[in-house]
Amino acid sequence: MRPHRVRTVRRLARAVVAASAAAATLAFGLVGTSQAADPTLREVAEPTGRFIGTAINDGLLSNSTYRNIAATEFDSVTAENVMKWDTVEPQRGQFNWSGADRLVQFAQQNDQLVYGHTLVWHSQMPGWLQNGSFSNSEFRTIMTDHVTTQVSRYRGQVQRWDVVNEAFNEDGTFRQSKFYQQLGSSYIADAFRAARAADPNAKLFINDYNTETANAKSDGLYRLVRDLKAQGVPIDGVGFQNHLIVGQVNGSAIQQNLKRFADLGLEVVITELDIRMRTPADSTKLQQQARDYRAVADACLAVSACSGITVWGISDRDSWVPDVFPGEGAACPWDDNYRPKPAYEALRAAFVAAGGGDPGDPGDPGDPGDPGTGSCTAAFTVSNRWATGSVVSVTVRTTQALNGWRAEFDLPSGVTVAGGWNGGFSQSGSRVTVTNAAYNGTVPAGGTFSFGFQTAGGAAQDGTAVSLGGQRCAAG
Repeated sequence: MRPHRVRTVRRLARAVVAASAAAATLAFGLVGTSQAADPTLREVAEPTGRFIGTAINDGLLSNSTYRNIAATEFDSVTAENVMKWDTVEPQRGQFNWSGADRLVQFAQQNDQLVYGHTLVWHSQMPGWLQNGSFSNSEFRTIMTDHVTTQVSRYRGQVQRWDVVNEAFNEDGTFRQSKFYQQLGSSYIADAFRAARAADPNAKLFINDYNTETANAKSDGLYRLVRDLKAQGVPIDGVGFQNHLIVGQVNGSAIQQNLKRFADLGLEVVITELDIRMRTPADSTKLQQQARDYRAVADACLAVSACSGITVWGISDRDSWVPDVFPGEGAACPWDDNYRPKPAYEALRAAFVAAGGGDPGDPGDPGDPGDPGTGSCTAAFTVSNRWATGSVVSVTVRTTQALNGWRAEFDLPSGVTVAGGWNGGFSQSGSRVTVTNAAYNGTVPAGGTFSFGFQTAGGAAQDGTAVSLGGQRCAAG
């Protein structure tokens, strides 16, 4: 949950965005010849049963380029600021719905879900609430009345609500917010009960940051939601913000953490994804960022209860990051000029690999970005093995010219990659993703590329199936 600065942006024709996208495409997976022909994020997400969303800055909806991207690429929108308490109820009992209404109307015009954000939060409270003196009973009533009024107004129009936001300290104890200091942890259950009464069909979430992997903070969150469930409190899910740093993303740990919350019978969502870097950006950082975005997306897609991913903003120029982390930024899927970055391609590739396909031209073997069956062969050979490990070599032959590649395969349960060569390796659960090195990304039609690695925790299996760019290769 971060405030968002509003900047003046240049108006770009949609044709410029489409034309620029091809130039910005990463050597990440198989790269097509025309960005304009590629499916959007929402098109590849839909067949997977997940939503792909973005936070919407109300002040930028008048910008045609921003508005077009928001409308066409995403099927869910989150209010960045216009549904927060200081905006909605700036004076006690006096409500301003203009921005929230615009967001809901925008979503309805573009057949999008609405993710309401947020009802009870220690930050961005109006002055009358933050500085007011109230008895505990009065303060509880103020909170539940606010929740009831806001959720009731958008009953049937907002599908998910962040009911309580950022309730924990880093050590897993409750944040000493005004709500907690006056009401104790019971304010959380009361907020959820009020929201459920106001809209029985909306899904209700608690949301926090630095909880994407198992740590003291996420352990505290886990204990809370487990107890709320046991008490019959109407909580439906947990949102994990994922404000991350390039090169410091552990997709396997994210997946495992999502699953432990899902195992409580909860829906889990990636709610505020961005991955920042030290600026200026360069090709190496952008490729690593793409791998990191892919790792987060793969983690969600591997957990059936993970219902979607929301990126926190569209363009780097509009991101909150540089204001809060000086010298850092470039955290979003589009760059300062609204050109799609490698991170955008990585998100798209993740959904395609999970079954999103290419609805624009399904299965056309003539499209280099969408290889058909038989477009590659792969030899997966275990050259040496022992009780706790093995050495593997993989050679892939492609019938199509590649400008960058991404190969994937599964290792046996408990087996991990201990080190590799001739590629960049990442692992999420049993799934291993290998992307080209700087020197072997260009492969001619009919050519081959090879990589190798060593395992730990057990041996790999000869003849393991390999996929290239989301398409399974024949054994070769």
